[in-house]
Amino acid sequence: MTLVEMLTRCPRAHDPERGAEAVASLPTLQKESVDLIRGTAGSSPYLAGLITKEATWVPEALETPEAALAAEIAAARTAPSEGIAGALRRGKRRVALLTALADLGGAWPLAKVTGALTDFADAACHSALRAGLAVQIKRGKLPGKTEDDLEDAAGMCVLAMGKMGAGELNYSSDIDLICLFDETRFDPEDFHDARASFVRATRAMAATLSEMTAEGYVFRTDLRLRPDPAVTPVCIAMEAAERYYESLGRTWERAAYIKARVAAGDSLAGNRFLRDLSPFVWRKHLDFAAIQDAHDMRLAIREHKGLGGPITLPGHNMKLGRGGIREIEFFTQTRQLIAGGRDPDLRTRGTVESLQALAQKGWVETEMADTLADHYTAHRTVEHRLQMVQDAQTHSLPNSDAGFDRLACLMDCEVADLKADLSERLAAVHEMTEGFFAPAQPQDRTPHLLDEEMLTRWLSYPALRSERSREIFRRLRPDLLARLAQSSRPEEALVAFDGFLRGLPAGVQLFSLLEANPQLTDLLIDVTGTSPELAQYLSRNAGVFDAVIAGDFFTDWPGQSGLERLLRQRLDAEADYEARLDATRRWSKEWHFRVGVHLLRGLITPAAAATQYADIARAVLSVLWPLVIDQFARRHGPPPGRGAVVLGMGSLGAGHLNAGSDLDLIVIYDPLDHDMSEGEKPLSTRPYYARLTQALITALTAPMAQGRLFEVDMRLRPSGNQGPVATSWASFQSYQAEEAWVWEHLALTRATVVAGPPDLAEDVEMFRREVIALQRITAGVVAEVAQMRARIQAAKPPTSLWDAKIGPGRLQEIELLAQAGALLQGDSSGQTEAGLLAAVASGLLDDAQGRELTQLHAFYARVHQVARLLSDKPLDAQTLGPAGRSFLLRALEEETMQCLEDRLTAYYTRSAAILDAALALPDPETGAP
Repeated sequence: MTLVEMLTRCPRAHDPERGAEAVASLPTLQKESVDLIRGTAGSSPYLAGLITKEATWVPEALETPEAALAAEIAAARTAPSEGIAGALRRGKRRVALLTALADLGGAWPLAKVTGALTDFADAACHSALRAGLAVQIKRGKLPGKTEDDLEDAAGMCVLAMGKMGAGELNYSSDIDLICLFDETRFDPEDFHDARASFVRATRAMAATLSEMTAEGYVFRTDLRLRPDPAVTPVCIAMEAAERYYESLGRTWERAAYIKARVAAGDSLAGNRFLRDLSPFVWRKHLDFAAIQDAHDMRLAIREHKGLGGPITLPGHNMKLGRGGIREIEFFTQTRQLIAGGRDPDLRTRGTVESLQALAQKGWVETEMADTLADHYTAHRTVEHRLQMVQDAQTHSLPNSDAGFDRLACLMDCEVADLKADLSERLAAVHEMTEGFFAPAQPQDRTPHLLDEEMLTRWLSYPALRSERSREIFRRLRPDLLARLAQSSRPEEALVAFDGFLRGLPAGVQLFSLLEANPQLTDLLIDVTGTSPELAQYLSRNAGVFDAVIAGDFFTDWPGQSGLERLLRQRLDAEADYEARLDATRRWSKEWHFRVGVHLLRGLITPAAAATQYADIARAVLSVLWPLVIDQFARRHGPPPGRGAVVLGMGSLGAGHLNAGSDLDLIVIYDPLDHDMSEGEKPLSTRPYYARLTQALITALTAPMAQGRLFEVDMRLRPSGNQGPVATSWASFQSYQAEEAWVWEHLALTRATVVAGPPDLAEDVEMFRREVIALQRITAGVVAEVAQMRARIQAAKPPTSLWDAKIGPGRLQEIELLAQAGALLQGDSSGQTEAGLLAAVASGLLDDAQGRELTQLHAFYARVHQVARLLSDKPLDAQTLGPAGRSFLLRALEEETMQCLEDRLTAYYTRSAAILDAALALPDPETGAP
């Protein structure tokens, strides 16, 4: 298809005489193309000159524009070193002219125009770099390298930054490049010679591209985006660059690397560098502090360029001025920096593409994203026409009526319509982006709530010691105090918030997040006022707030399988084992926080919370166990035999945990006939699995940057603490069949395999059911359980009325009876309700007692779940705040604390009496209980 056939508009000639001269220079021009050439040349002296210079090429290019573009890019990529400067300049003229004609005529959309310019820039960089390196290799200046190494530039790469990196080059763009080399390709003693050669090659490349000759230039080349450009050479080692960014990198450099890509040279090394730099660019938490950094950059640019005034069209800078291109780019990139660390789908380069991704993930409203994308396209179109006039690196609107008339001719519109459209678009962009970067400051409406003494104390807290955190908190404080004042008990809410703030180790990130998301302040006040335990946890792990605004905090519960999938996705983005362990901790905390908040706000019941806490723990074990094995196998080889399973015991096995539950685990392995592992440092099977189990315990319990995952209790394994930490499959079967105590068989009624190979898991489960199904004498089991109950009562008296777990008639005792019933009836479900039904079937309870104990157990479980959310220590109702008491009463469906205490006392007495009767030992003489 010819270019003319694709036209949707046509520029007008501002200078008809110049336009006619250009048409006359093309005697073979098809008449259908005359208006396009006349309008283009008549409004752009620069393009008129290109038309004249390329008069023999233009007619053919207009006939087959796609082929003409592809040919010029291919020629640039394969340009020989000899005569490369002239060849690239000729190619640039042609590509610039062809894209201008396609753009002015509406034949190509903006993305194709900027993409064509970028593709040519990539090709030009490739051949210019190759030519520069060829000289160094030919002279023997690059140690150990030959012409064969030119294929991957001998380990050097050129990163395209900014608009070139995003594929968005405009007509008169500089190209921003960072040049690096892979120092690992050279012996240490050759490092300095290699670096010197790469520096010379870089300078030769830049000269080839940017020097002005009689034939013009290719691209102005800017190498100043490299680390510390005032003191570093123009090409630096990748390791040095990485060290700089890790220690000294700033937010603007993070934003710059959003668009970075390898344009020329060693793509493998360059892409590896970008992957290694990813943690610097993309923070693991939601980085709302980036908003202030970006706003500071905007203000600095305005001040430096003198662009801080109101929007007036004459001379207005379409790139850097208010409502301009940079405002949209800053808005988009800042949103990406905020959330891109958690969502790789947001790590896109193009501005329009990135706005679409942000809208799809809910970070920007779809209408706003579409509107900004439309304004961005319109702004870039105007910018292109400003630069087409004289090939000048300008972004400013004309200062004269004649200048606006020329611009309107290139835009194919009337001046009045052009000015109206520009004014409307600039104002709209400014309004949309200014509110994001600099929201209106609320007035302090509740000064009486915060006395001078508390304010002074706040300023001494670690979270408010830096000037930056104080500044953000100063802006946040009026809204915070207003929301505190609206709570039912403002003074108590303020005291609770004071306790939270006192424990907060740093404030910038959290305060920035609250400032950008005011709705989170209500949740924070709710949490701090209700649950001191959750508030303390939140002060140490404020990053869990990320999950609240990540879009799925209030969606349906994904279940264990869904959690496993989400955790695997999170860990796939981590580079090494320790990073994965830390990421698992962060992930687990976020989901624990969600469960706690949902329970706190009445979105789920305590029973649902128990299941969800267990789902989290099981998902962690299921995903983490293979990672631990893989890491261990690197030194000692893969697990000999069939591997090992992790058996969840107690509440984990039953699928009911609370906010602070430990994990009761047993590891069972089956080596088959293997005596040793096969690896770099082989181990015999018993120490192999013992050390592998210890590695799992460490993975779960080790204090890392994100804290611990869970505390682990292995005492339920055969022979308890005296036995090996991991048990062989044969030993486990033998022990359970010949040596196990009744209480160990009771524990098996709630066991579940939570991780490990399916075949071994199936065997363990089948054996567990066989053990539970064995015939037993009722009196013997009852006697054992009664003795266990007596020992526990003697060793662990209840800490208070609110300790619903341990004490006469409470959770632990009811569950013991349920396990006894399950063992007598062969019930392997692990559920207390089923165990109590089994106790009825065994004659330990009558029907009414069974129903009553089931109801009492459910109530105690609610009490225990709620109490553990409120505090990790024994609950003290006297020190519980008003919000905490309100939550306790709401969750337990009671009117007053006194009524609740009376109810608990009566219930404990009743359930203890039922258990006394069920577990009464017969009189040795009469046989009566």
